[in-house]
Amino acid sequence: MLTREHSKNMQPMLVQILRRFTQSKVWRFLGLVSTLVGLLCYALSSSFNHLFGNWNMFKIFLYSLFSSIICLMVFFAKTWKHRRSPRFKLHSLFLVLTISSVYSFYADKVVSGKPDAYSLISCVAFAIMSLSLSRQTQCGFEADLLYFFLGCLIVLLMKIKLQLVIVGVGFSYVLVIFRHFFHSLLVNECLELQDQHHALIQVDSQELTNVNTASIMQHLLACVKGIPEDNSNLVAMLLKQVKDNSELVTDHNFVIDVLPLDRINELRDTVKFMVSVGFEKECFDLYSSLRREWLEECVMNKLLGLKKMGFHDYMIGKWIRVFKVAVRILFPSERKLCDHVFSGCSSAADLCFLEICHGATIKLLNFANAFASRSPSMWRLFRIIDLFETLRGQIPEFQSLFPESLVKEVIMMQNRLGEAGRDILMALGDLIFHVPEAELDAWDDGGVHPMTCEVMSSLVPVYWSQQILEQILHEYPKAATDGVGASSFSALMESIMDRFEKKLEAKSKIYKDPALCYFFIMNNLRCAEQQLGTFGKDWFTRNIRKNFELYQRTSWKKVVDILKLDCNEPGAPNVAAESVKDKLNLFNKQFEETCNVQSSWCTFDKQLRKQIVISLENILLPAYRNFIGRFQDVLGVHAFEYTDCGMLDIEDRLNHLFLRSNVDDSAAVRDGKDQIILKDLDLCATQKILKKRSIGSPMEAP
Repeated sequence: MLTREHSKNMQPMLVQILRRFTQSKVWRFLGLVSTLVGLLCYALSSSFNHLFGNWNMFKIFLYSLFSSIICLMVFFAKTWKHRRSPRFKLHSLFLVLTISSVYSFYADKVVSGKPDAYSLISCVAFAIMSLSLSRQTQCGFEADLLYFFLGCLIVLLMKIKLQLVIVGVGFSYVLVIFRHFFHSLLVNECLELQDQHHALIQVDSQELTNVNTASIMQHLLACVKGIPEDNSNLVAMLLKQVKDNSELVTDHNFVIDVLPLDRINELRDTVKFMVSVGFEKECFDLYSSLRREWLEECVMNKLLGLKKMGFHDYMIGKWIRVFKVAVRILFPSERKLCDHVFSGCSSAADLCFLEICHGATIKLLNFANAFASRSPSMWRLFRIIDLFETLRGQIPEFQSLFPESLVKEVIMMQNRLGEAGRDILMALGDLIFHVPEAELDAWDDGGVHPMTCEVMSSLVPVYWSQQILEQILHEYPKAATDGVGASSFSALMESIMDRFEKKLEAKSKIYKDPALCYFFIMNNLRCAEQQLGTFGKDWFTRNIRKNFELYQRTSWKKVVDILKLDCNEPGAPNVAAESVKDKLNLFNKQFEETCNVQSSWCTFDKQLRKQIVISLENILLPAYRNFIGRFQDVLGVHAFEYTDCGMLDIEDRLNHLFLRSNVDDSAAVRDGKDQIILKDLDLCATQKILKKRSIGSPMEAP
């Protein structure tokens, strides 16, 4: 009773041992080990010494190279499994026959005497290697190679001692039995698969749909779902590509390189089987549906994060990166995967690939379309430009991957973004002038107005994007409906700057002093010129010069005109002393008053102040010098008694004009009001400081 139970328990264990022993992985390892042992022993054997002579460096190199190639071929013998071409089998059989025949001829001719142990071990090892190849491949030459090495082993044993033929024959019989067992196992597997095919074909179509469809589709479902599950690091690697700021490189093998090859091959075999038994449509629908679902989940939720956060404008930068990853990495990888899974059926691969990627592409484009449809703003203009350039840069990739229908979708979205950018650009003037800062009054010192900072903060990036904006205006023209006619970038910018100058003129009307009006305009134009750099240089030079001339005419020309003496008056050149004294007194009073007023005005930077002072010196000092000379001619030595200001005094007073900005490097508190005085500030700092000024405090008259 115990013996029977013990034998029953031993049967499953023996079955498990037999199953493990017949696994291809075991024989793959055994084949590699036997190959290494065989090559090493043959190198040390007397047979090698008789055939090839003593070792030298050249022979060692050649033998090492030959051994490495043999080991690699044995280790990757599984890849030959699908080599079923008759031409391949024919040539491999012929090659083995030729090599074995040539070796036998020279071995019988050269080798003499009894073989050593290394020769016997090498034959045994090579025979086991041949048996391993017979288990792993179906190329046809494995049996001939096995019989050749077994024959060599028997001959070598007989040379040592005739009775050892029994050992050689027995060992050969065991290996031949093993080879027959493996061959029978492969045949049974093929017959079983063939029987399944015949059974499926013979079953009634209605019964096939009801009974076998579910199980086959379930197997395909498991194969497709198993692809992303086999590597949990796939999404993490894609997220790293999204976060990396370096330039992306197109990788068509990203997914295939990451996923296990055996899974992909299993899926390919399953698809091939389903197509062969008539489930082509069901197979395509299921595969494309599952892969489309995975791709959309990966792109929209895993990489873009819409599931967690929803749609937000600040995600545009991330969208651009995800879009590039999808076009350059994910879509080409899906193309490769479809070609591999549907090998031999290119039309099916094309249809599946288009169906898989269409959904993710449309959702990405809808994201860009939703952003372009929102209310226009300056910030949105530059993000639309980024989206426009991204789509335009990826269109060649789309054209190489997808048919014309999907490429048209991308081009339509690019055109939609171009038109949206054009519309915002055409409405640029309204956007930058309809800000709260534009409603503020001008400061009492003629300083830089907050509107100037707002306008420049908008125009500077516009000029930086001049090239792409010019292309948008050229590719997407639109007739002007407001009479401006700004059909080109330069015309549009000039119209905005003209509007800016008119706004400054309107702001300057609050000043009672006409000179301060022109000084205010000149000061703000100078600030704008420095922020824009070389952009619009001619326009700024022309308008600053115009306002400077008006500033001189309304203030200092009156002072200079006092110093003029009319030589045509009766009694000239002996002009009456009292008349000259009156002119000098009037000049001193007017000059002092003008200096006192303009000393409280604020210039934007030192360079502007220096230019104004030098220009005033060039006008005033020569006129004053001539006047004092004539004054001395009239009064003689008594002239110095009436002269309060010398040339140096005039120059010193002029050099103290517009020093309000030098009270402090950043700010000053004057007249009980918190008013910030600017001095050579950059645009961003200027804008931040000016926004701190009190919006509600009106300007007092100077």
